[in-house]
Amino acid sequence: MTAEQSPTNTLADAAADGAVALGAGVAAVAGSYAVVGFTPSFVAAPVSDFVVATTPSAVIAWSIQTLGDLGDQLGFLLALVLTALLFAVTAAVGVRIADAADLPAAPVVGLLCVAPALALTGAPGSALATGAGAGFVVAVARFGATETESVSETRRSILRAIAGAVAVGAVGGALGSGKGGDAPKRTGPVSADVESLLDEADAKSLSIDGLGGLVSRDFYQVDINSVDPVVSAEDWDLRVTGAVEEDLRFTLDDLESMPEEHRFITLRCVGESLNGKKMDNALWTGVPISALFEGTTMPDECCVMFRAADDYYEEFPLSALEDGFLAYEMNGNPLPRSHGHPVRALIPGHWGEINVKWITEIEVLEREAEGYWEKRGWHGTGPVNTVAKLHAVNHLDDGRVQVGGHAYAGTRGIERVEVSTDGGASWTDARLSEPLPGTDVWRQWEHTYEPSWSHEAVVRATDGEGNLQSENETNAYPNGASGWVSERIEP
Repeated sequence: MTAEQSPTNTLADAAADGAVALGAGVAAVAGSYAVVGFTPSFVAAPVSDFVVATTPSAVIAWSIQTLGDLGDQLGFLLALVLTALLFAVTAAVGVRIADAADLPAAPVVGLLCVAPALALTGAPGSALATGAGAGFVVAVARFGATETESVSETRRSILRAIAGAVAVGAVGGALGSGKGGDAPKRTGPVSADVESLLDEADAKSLSIDGLGGLVSRDFYQVDINSVDPVVSAEDWDLRVTGAVEEDLRFTLDDLESMPEEHRFITLRCVGESLNGKKMDNALWTGVPISALFEGTTMPDECCVMFRAADDYYEEFPLSALEDGFLAYEMNGNPLPRSHGHPVRALIPGHWGEINVKWITEIEVLEREAEGYWEKRGWHGTGPVNTVAKLHAVNHLDDGRVQVGGHAYAGTRGIERVEVSTDGGASWTDARLSEPLPGTDVWRQWEHTYEPSWSHEAVVRATDGEGNLQSENETNAYPNGASGWVSERIEP
């Protein structure tokens, strides 16, 4: 047996082939990202959608409640790995075909990788970049190779493949970063009304270390997709279909030509934990949904289905449209891509899942249908649960303790927040921020006291209808978390 045919050399060759294929797979993903960035044309995006679509509802519910944002990140990481493996296998097949036909391997691999990339994304630019990345690594790995390589030459081939993949990954990360990103910022000054309302929110915010003000600067984000859609404001339109006299169509120019309104509206995610941080408030600019139906006869019963550019859909009672809102600005700027640019829906008092982003259709239904999350066992189309959150605990210089947070009850409003420093045996009213204009807005609360020992601080809220926040603790699934928030505090 010759050295070239020895088992050791055979294993080295297999390792080299595997390294080159994996390097090509990684470079294929990086090449796509370099051209299109974090957009739906990114070759890993449809794989991520597939992962989400095929994950059992019970697993998704567990992930939302247990892992939170980490679950989304792990899901997308899995999609990246699967995508890289797909193109690694494609590259390995391409190398075999090229060797069997005595053709240069790099162009064969590149062309072969274009096909699945194009099938996944339908984007020629992304597909060509995918093939180019894979082909580049194969070319680098085989540079200077001979028909009978030694073990040392095989190792150099592995190192070249790794170096090529790292190089393409670095360049791809740099070039793709920011592509297809947020909507453009406002070019002119913020309107006087918006500026006045934001100033009012700042003035009414309680100054509490570790607690955000009444307008959120970092608004939470929850989507069914890991990669947000990119919707052009110029091409966007909203269709009204279903049980209406005639179908209607509105462009962004149509909405902006209507008298605009500015509303403070708070959103809370049905899947967040009791004291989680997926509850935020913003000043939204847009038009009432009712303005779209002026002069149109609407049915008296049933429901409506909102549909979005990312294939999300949600159903809720038709009566909820009365106070519904279509927002195209957020805190004085065009809606960010992550929050539904160019237009999103806001339905006061309901859980965040109904407030559909990237909205493209309002379908009036004659009979009930299940929305996206209802099909997966959630029931988030009802009014939000009352909650007082405890997010700030500050030990002051004078020895006192200051606790604070936000309280929210949807359109019922917040009338009172109470704090107990003895585990619920007695209660003291907290100081509340002055209410902001609007019917669906949170409030801040604060309480400062002198502790004498280690204790349990408990907080609860009473809504504007006199209903005390439920003490019964429940998980987020399926109707949203409930209970009183508590935290152990050391003096």
